[in-house]
Amino acid sequence: MIDSVYLELFRGMVFVNVFSVKIKRELKEKMEKYRDRVNWAEEVRRFIESRIRELEAEENYERILSELERAHWSVPKGFSARSVREDRDSN
Repeated sequence: MIDSVYLELFRGMVFVNVFSVKIKRELKEKMEKYRDRVNWAEEVRRFIESRIRELEAEENYERILSELERAHWSVPKGFSARSVREDRDSN
């Protein structure tokens, strides 16, 4: 009984980690000046998420490009000319 209640309590929960950075005192003071207008934690979170998406997109692009380079493409001789001719004749 206790195990099932415990599992129900934690099902679907998102666990978070703390990420810290060191910044210069002057920068921290400027951040404090605007803390009523800027949620710095949210800004940093959004930046990291955006940067991760960019890096993943780069990796996907490189993977796809590599796969395309390894692929052996073949088009029958005369295919392009026939296709263009068919298209012109159909109009």
